[in-house]
Amino acid sequence: MKSIIKGLVLTVILGAGIVVSASEDIQIYTADNSKGKITGESIEKAFEDAGFVISGRNDMNIAFKGKFQKTHHKMFHLFTTYKADLVLELVKISPKAALFAPLSMSFYMDKGSNNISVSSLSIDGMEKITGISATNKHMMQYSKLIKDTLAKALPNGHFEKSKYKASKAVGELVSTFSFEIEATNEEEIEEELEGVQLEMEGSLETVGFVIAGFNRLADEFKEAGYKKYDFFDAYSICKLPVIFQIAKTHPEAGALAPCTFYMYKEKGSSMVHMAYPSVYNWLSSLAIKDKKSLEVLNNAQKLMVDVVNETIE
Repeated sequence: MKSIIKGLVLTVILGAGIVVSASEDIQIYTADNSKGKITGESIEKAFEDAGFVISGRNDMNIAFKGKFQKTHHKMFHLFTTYKADLVLELVKISPKAALFAPLSMSFYMDKGSNNISVSSLSIDGMEKITGISATNKHMMQYSKLIKDTLAKALPNGHFEKSKYKASKAVGELVSTFSFEIEATNEEEIEEELEGVQLEMEGSLETVGFVIAGFNRLADEFKEAGYKKYDFFDAYSICKLPVIFQIAKTHPEAGALAPCTFYMYKEKGSSMVHMAYPSVYNWLSSLAIKDKKSLEVLNNAQKLMVDVVNETIE
């Protein structure tokens, strides 16, 4: 199978409700937690009550202690979630909407502080990745629902003003791949897909990536009466050394980790399409410039591209 690495898509998304600077790709919502009532569990429940699908929540301090014998923050959780009905409406506009199905967030508290923060993509950040206009009604609904849920989860909270401005992207914001599938009937398609996925998953784990979640979006779409795809799967993928390094100074990086890697095939087409947000989002949205962070991010980007290309060649 031949791979075709397509270009990258850039654009910007997520606002409505509370005003956030248009130049900020990541929004940080902070509240006082001196009484300790706001926890990872309570924030997760607020999103669940608002109708979000919860893909996962991981206490990264446990993972950091196990691998690196140290932590940077009093609390640091990575959280993945999405609103299934809104994702479907956005996927109808562009498959790239699946790049936030799930949407990543981080919950964190700095050592010596009683404040708890949640970071997530702003409407500008979502548009920047997907190319779907921030003025689209479903984008605005998604943004408002996230903000409303944050306000319930973190009472008396507020959005912080970023200490830095997003910089110009130096590479493609979305890494995309395509290959032609040889199978024609449903059973053969499923077998060929499973073979590709097993090979890719094994190769990713071999070079240190973690598969943190997996969503069969096409099944949800079919239940909602939308049957355009033979399959549409979304992985949550992260690399522990990357988030450990970046979170030291940028705990809000959890808005970009784990990243979502999707793959889909439309009915009647022989082409399989794959994509994930590249590390150039991290460099741009977080204005990252230090040598060590650049090294781990660029290494992760190269490894990811190499693994996918080797799998589909």
